[in-house]
Amino acid sequence: MMSEIQLAGFGGQGILFAGKVLAYCGMLADREVSWLPCYGPEMRGGTCNCSVCLSDEPIGSPVVESPDIIIVMNEPSFAKFIDTVKPGGYAFIDNTLVEAQNTRTDIHAFAVPATQLAGDNDLAGGANIILIGKLIKETGIISMDDIEAAIRKIVPAKKEKLIENNLKAIKIGYDY
Repeated sequence: MMSEIQLAGFGGQGILFAGKVLAYCGMLADREVSWLPCYGPEMRGGTCNCSVCLSDEPIGSPVVESPDIIIVMNEPSFAKFIDTVKPGGYAFIDNTLVEAQNTRTDIHAFAVPATQLAGDNDLAGGANIILIGKLIKETGIISMDDIEAAIRKIVPAKKEKLIENNLKAIKIGYDY
């Protein structure tokens, strides 16, 4: 089984970090993995997206044109990627920052006020991981054990205090 995931938003929202976490989860589950970041020279505040493929078979290309799953964290990303989701796929939308409404009836769409939830829970910068928590609950493509292990591995030692914040964000998204 192959899962193709597209994450998109503004630079600084943790899109690449979230993609890296998903990719690492795939590695922990002994799956084939690709992680392809894409960002402009603007860096923070500019657009950025990331493709992640998780598969039981070798991956032919890391390029994702028709994702099974998208996470979108801003309006331009929603406009660009919502129509690319495969029928039957999933869209996780930060509706704190995305005002547009999904009109597709052939996908499973979840509007989660991730940025607001992060702010309300003193988790600045945690909206990306809140959306990952919701993705885990709705798709089941990643286990909670793997996501916890991935976060513990990826968060650098000098930012160790962020591990518990990320685990809290996962739970908030999962429970939403």
